[in-house]
Amino acid sequence: MERNATRIEWIGNSCRLLKATAAEFEKTRPFEGLTIGTGIHLEPKTVALLMTLRAGGARLVCTGNLNSTQPSTVEFLRSQGITVFATQTTDPAEHHKSLEAVVAEKPDLLLDNGGDLFAIAAERPYANLRGGTEETTSGRTRLLPLREKLNMPILVINDSPIKQFAENRHAVGQSMFESYMRFTNRSTNGKRVTVFGYGACGKGTAACFRNAFSNVSVVDIDPVTALEAHLDGFSTPLRDDAVRSADLLVTVTGFADIVTVADLALIKDGAILMNGGHFPLEISVAAFRQHADVVRIDSYEADGIETFHLRDGRSFHVLGGGHMANLAGPRPLGNSVESMDLGFTLQARCLDRVAGRGVGPEACIVPVPGDIDAIVASAYLDLAR
Repeated sequence: MERNATRIEWIGNSCRLLKATAAEFEKTRPFEGLTIGTGIHLEPKTVALLMTLRAGGARLVCTGNLNSTQPSTVEFLRSQGITVFATQTTDPAEHHKSLEAVVAEKPDLLLDNGGDLFAIAAERPYANLRGGTEETTSGRTRLLPLREKLNMPILVINDSPIKQFAENRHAVGQSMFESYMRFTNRSTNGKRVTVFGYGACGKGTAACFRNAFSNVSVVDIDPVTALEAHLDGFSTPLRDDAVRSADLLVTVTGFADIVTVADLALIKDGAILMNGGHFPLEISVAAFRQHADVVRIDSYEADGIETFHLRDGRSFHVLGGGHMANLAGPRPLGNSVESMDLGFTLQARCLDRVAGRGVGPEACIVPVPGDIDAIVASAYLDLAR
């Protein structure tokens, strides 16, 4: 008998580490009687994480991130009785309402992605919040000034070495390369690619495009990091020269205003711009749309591509509206299943630690404890052998 299975099932069955963790949590019930509020991309791999947390007894209240919420995922979660405050939106004000709705439920734990939920909780504290996790470097940077206000354990997943090499270096690099191909259907062979940022995500992105026969340059404001890129075999031209020569510009820095209207005079005719950072602020797309030198915009809506035509006859293209390219545009797949299985198991283990009060306020915005890294790494290797 043939059955029409779903992508959510495929992903769930592929997340072997989360499945094993869920089976354990069904017995130990670490989140019994607790509510977990989440603000993380709502796509099939997130379902596997949320089902693991629910197996541990959690009540879940969820929202997503800008431009990455997949309606089929929301529909599935709601069919499972999970409260979801989310729509597919690129409107920051509309998205903020959904974040506020999650915090209004007064969850005992927060699973944050970009610091949105904890930033609201810092301004509107409530007694039962024990702490939680933050997924990203961007979120850590945002929350550090709020440390005294928060004064609770918040474990930063992105500061785990596992997250750095498994997801950021390997998976982000792969998914940014795959997303370029998915959006454009254009080759990488011989293309001049400029990567802004040589952290873990930049390393992976630069390597994947080089492996696909591109000529890759790296721009990083830290001279030590730029030296590392140079010694890794990448060219490290001056910033303006790197912009001027690029067929493809990729931002993966975690900071705003990396490619701006000040670069319009430099951007090569026909160049493609894409962002891999968490927030859609690295490429100044909104400012491009309003700039006097832009005389026409062609929107390939079904493909997630905008072409900006300039007064002097040049044009350039932006993928996914400047949002995180691997979760934007047609068939947004995100990072590989295996990398997210590892990262989300770190999430589950860290929330377990905070729920059981195994860490205190001294662990406010700190890396994943080393013993949790070791537990997750050992479990993954056992399954791989």
